[in-house]
Amino acid sequence: RHGRPITCKAAVAYAPGQPLVVEDIVVDPPGSSEVRVRILFTSICHTDLSAWQGETNPEYQMFPRIFGHEAAGIVESVGDGVADLAVGDRVVPVFNGECGSCGCCRSTKRTNLCEKFRVNPFRGTMIGDGATRFRTAEGKPIYHFINTSTFTEYTVLDSACVVKIDPTAALDKMSLLSCGVSTGVGAVWNTADVQPQETVAVFGLGAVGLAVVEGARARGASRIIGVDVNPDKRIKGEKIGITDFVNPSELLDKPLNEKIKEMTGGGVDYSFECAGNLEVLREAFLSTHEGWGLTVVLGIHYSPKTLPLHPMELFHGRRIVGSVFGDFKPKTQLPFLATLSHNGELKLDEFITHRMPFADINEALRLLADGKSLRCLLHL
Repeated sequence: RHGRPITCKAAVAYAPGQPLVVEDIVVDPPGSSEVRVRILFTSICHTDLSAWQGETNPEYQMFPRIFGHEAAGIVESVGDGVADLAVGDRVVPVFNGECGSCGCCRSTKRTNLCEKFRVNPFRGTMIGDGATRFRTAEGKPIYHFINTSTFTEYTVLDSACVVKIDPTAALDKMSLLSCGVSTGVGAVWNTADVQPQETVAVFGLGAVGLAVVEGARARGASRIIGVDVNPDKRIKGEKIGITDFVNPSELLDKPLNEKIKEMTGGGVDYSFECAGNLEVLREAFLSTHEGWGLTVVLGIHYSPKTLPLHPMELFHGRRIVGSVFGDFKPKTQLPFLATLSHNGELKLDEFITHRMPFADINEALRLLADGKSLRCLLHL
């Protein structure tokens, strides 16, 4: 089948909010600098959910489309010019690629963004020729999603967006490194560089927020305050490492930021906004200590929303910064994270709350939408 189209099952979105249709599609061979990957495990991230529900900007909405960006699989075939990957390699796809040759990729610690293969929700085709590698059984093109498209038995990716991992690592858990866990852990280790005994507040205890908790636990933070309006998140948060839990809906006498400043003697050293909510972002910013507090933005905020800050508020010494993929350079640094996970130094089991066959993908979407799952692992 190498070099020839493959017919396989995929979950295709035909309209916002409509159930995905699991059907036969045709996946073309990889082009130059591309690889075709057999997906063995894929999970659902909130970004997939928001895009499927149509909550994103109208310009992002392209149908029919194959969503999905957290996965793990095996390279089935490689296109011309691919030197670092071979048939049979165990890999994870990444939405934020690394070409290795542009100015951004050659920078050491300045950025993990790639000039050519950075995440771009406006693009629904391959970079090389501007065409899709997916077709319906009738021959109609199917759009790609943020460099990945993993809700399918086979997908085609630019080699810059494929990371080879330790062949002895548990492939199902490695799928979590495609987005959520890497984003949260990296925000702590790379973006904020949290040190032992420092204090942290995490706003929103979904998968990314709990990955922040795991990263802070591994770094030895003395105080990890979890903030969420869902009281059920407390149990999972405590299993992973939060030391305190605050439910904003239960605070009747004072603003959330005042409660956290009261708990910590002036505010936390670092706050992480993982909810994609402007009011939450403002509370996270004000919850940090004057003089040195840093807020890291991880939640997805769609236009036309803007920062809820007055510029003069930055003159109190607090800072705010965004983080994409946890500031990890994927092809260079993700294999190390995979090794830490394989060795048990980074815990992944707590993030997988459900396991289902791929055919049940619509049920998995409902579980995430209802706040009943962190990561539902689908096996193909």
